[in-house]
Amino acid sequence: MQRTIGLLTLLVLVLVSFSYAQLDRIVIAAGTPEDQALQDITKEMDTQKKLTMYGDFLQKFSSNPAAVAYGNWQISQSYQSAGDLPKALEYGDKALAASPHNLDILVSQASIAQQLKDDGKIIDYAEKGGQAYESIGKGAKAEGVSDQDYANRATSDRDSAHGAHDFLEGVGFNAIADEKDPKKRMSYIERFSAAFSNSKFQEQVSQYAMYTLGPGQLNDPARLVAFGEKSLAANPNSVPVMLMLASTYVEDTKPANVAKAVTYSEKVVTLAKGNEADADRSRKLAAGVAHSTLGYAFMKQDKTASAIPELKSASALLKGQDDTAYATALYRLGYAYAKLNRTTDARETLNEAIKVPGPLQQPSRELLEKVNAARAKGK
Repeated sequence: MQRTIGLLTLLVLVLVSFSYAQLDRIVIAAGTPEDQALQDITKEMDTQKKLTMYGDFLQKFSSNPAAVAYGNWQISQSYQSAGDLPKALEYGDKALAASPHNLDILVSQASIAQQLKDDGKIIDYAEKGGQAYESIGKGAKAEGVSDQDYANRATSDRDSAHGAHDFLEGVGFNAIADEKDPKKRMSYIERFSAAFSNSKFQEQVSQYAMYTLGPGQLNDPARLVAFGEKSLAANPNSVPVMLMLASTYVEDTKPANVAKAVTYSEKVVTLAKGNEADADRSRKLAAGVAHSTLGYAFMKQDKTASAIPELKSASALLKGQDDTAYATALYRLGYAYAKLNRTTDARETLNEAIKVPGPLQQPSRELLEKVNAARAKGK
């Protein structure tokens, strides 16, 4: 007879690693010396005496990985209850060293790391948990086990581990969102994406990656493009990813990349449907930015006449939605008008642009001065 440990139960004994699942579970055979020692500890009501008894338990059964994992885990939980979180984390890590693929212990450790607000440790535990969950059903099949039994057991294990997986996935995503340092955040994103390849947070994680790799953060266009294209392969209709890729490609000097900016921008316009009556701010903003990028791309392709209707659509959609995006569209439209010697239209547009506070205010003012000077010369 043997008993299996759950997250909150207090029985344990032998560590079993299932070949088909690659998950660790702490189990105890009834009547063993470990079982008897644990029953004595369970009877003790004094917390400090209990901790001492667990210390003796670890010494006595130090050659038994299950005993080491369980003893350290119980000490960790005692320290957590007492509010000594660093000690709780320390002993929990000792438990994990003995049972590294144990989702219950990983959940416990992630919870402690959350209380400590230690995003790095949260990602450590989330990554290990995601990898363990992904390994279910991918190990070697034990001799004598049928394919159907193997598949059924793997399905059962996924079902029973689903709650732990979801918790670790959630706290891992929150750690990404909470991290302020862009280098650390990007490292978390890469590790999270590998451990949770089909994450329900995939879209949001991609957006964080695009932002982190973009201007104002790491400013790494090559990595941004690589991550973005990989994200699109998994989610071909991701509007935020296409917008970021388009804005990156359009700044490139290579004609092929400017053409990609056109392709992605046109697809966003189609998907966002920003001009429809029921379009909300998010859809209008997406469509407006896409029109703006499309107009800019057309100018880089020497199709300035084609750029103007795109930029007019952009400014109409972006007005009142986002000042910087609106001012960018106006500046580009003013530039397009000036390039076609439509100085009256250029002046009108740029006079509107300089009213919008933000980074485009001064460039718009300088361009307006050039347009006025050209007009004064009769050009």
